[in-house]
Amino acid sequence: MPALWEDVYNNPQLLEEIAPIAMDSALLHGVIMRIKENPNSSDMVNFAPFTLLPSPVPRTLFEQAKSVQEDFNLLVDRISQNPSFLEQTLSSAMKVDDFVERLFKVYRHVMDDGLAQSVFLGINRSDYMFDCRADGTTALKQIEINTIAASFGGLSSSTPAVHQHVLRVLEKSEEAGKILSNNPSLGISRGIAKAWELYGSQKAVVMFVVENVQRNIFDQRSIENELWNRNIKVIRRRLTDVQERGTLDENKHLYVDGYEVAVAYFRTGYMPQDYNEQGWEARLMMERSTAVKCPDIATQLVGTKKVQQELSRPHVLEKFLPDQPEAVARIRETFTGLYSLDIGAEGDQTVKIALANPELYVLKPQREGGGNNIYGNEIIEVLERVKDSIERTSYILMDKIKPQPIRSCLLKANGKLQVSECISELGMFGVYVRQGEEMVLNERVGHLLRTKATEHADGGVAAGVAVLDNPYLV
Repeated sequence: MPALWEDVYNNPQLLEEIAPIAMDSALLHGVIMRIKENPNSSDMVNFAPFTLLPSPVPRTLFEQAKSVQEDFNLLVDRISQNPSFLEQTLSSAMKVDDFVERLFKVYRHVMDDGLAQSVFLGINRSDYMFDCRADGTTALKQIEINTIAASFGGLSSSTPAVHQHVLRVLEKSEEAGKILSNNPSLGISRGIAKAWELYGSQKAVVMFVVENVQRNIFDQRSIENELWNRNIKVIRRRLTDVQERGTLDENKHLYVDGYEVAVAYFRTGYMPQDYNEQGWEARLMMERSTAVKCPDIATQLVGTKKVQQELSRPHVLEKFLPDQPEAVARIRETFTGLYSLDIGAEGDQTVKIALANPELYVLKPQREGGGNNIYGNEIIEVLERVKDSIERTSYILMDKIKPQPIRSCLLKANGKLQVSECISELGMFGVYVRQGEEMVLNERVGHLLRTKATEHADGGVAAGVAVLDNPYLV
């Protein structure tokens, strides 16, 4: 990819001059987070970390990521309707991963009960990197698909205006005009609103199920505000609030604090530490209800790494999209090498290749939220410990994607500028709504670019490693 903005990055005086303008612009446009020291109060906020200038992204790969998102939406929805595939695929992981087992226990309870909900809402984000191949070309390769609490749709709706302003101040108006418009909050809220409408009660509310620590609240507020603009009432409750003050009536309608809940939109619930016993009881109560869950428990299970690995096997995609060979081809083109660590000859071979060349791979547990992956010599440490035990089945192995580093300038909450070699990760947001058998809505609703210094192997914006960015198509 071509170098961009070298005239700025090589001019320390200009950088010092432009940085405060960029920071103030981020604050002005609401690209903000609560501070670490007081994460549950908006008394003090700071700008969310971001790049001073947008990063180059190959136009063809950006368009490819756009074109495949509706295929991924459809695939996720179809897998979520296949209990036998989910049980078979996750059976080995369930034996050693308590969290996956607990999720599946809730899922099994709901299936035995019979599904009460008839409307299904998915808000996904498929994440990619640009892999440099031996012949010098780059390829779009999927890292993962997030089916629960896919974040930064709100803040990424506001970052284009920040980069446009900075470029204009730098007298780069033509370049400012090339920043893509992007409004995932609008598309996400449209999906939630459609699910609310199909639920069929004007008095019912949308409930954001939120974390105990809510530092990234403004990302959620932008979606929330779009719903209020449509005259849809929104409440925010934690899992413990739902357990303590939630009830199901005889028709399995969910009530919390007297409000009937049409849609429960999860911004928590993807990590073991999100739950205590009250939390699990709340999750089961919600799953048993007629409320539209985003995601329902089946869709959350579709987002596990084990399902991702299983889908990469020959002929598996075709089972879910038998009528769509073009979609299968588009999806498969984004896959990188994914390998099972299940007990048996195949898993033994995976252990062997990983131990021989750990620098070529990433070891991934069944976790969302960033910061969980294992790299390099740590792979050897973990695999030496678990290679002869069933514990290894809680991981998958993936080919390490090797993006070409680019120079970028990162602005973090301490106000310091960091010009570094960086890599970027592109996410595409997708929203779908299904009522019964009918897919009512299936859309790609925007994108997210995150950039981090190459010294960091893993971790996202919320973890304080990556920063928000915008694609500058080249």
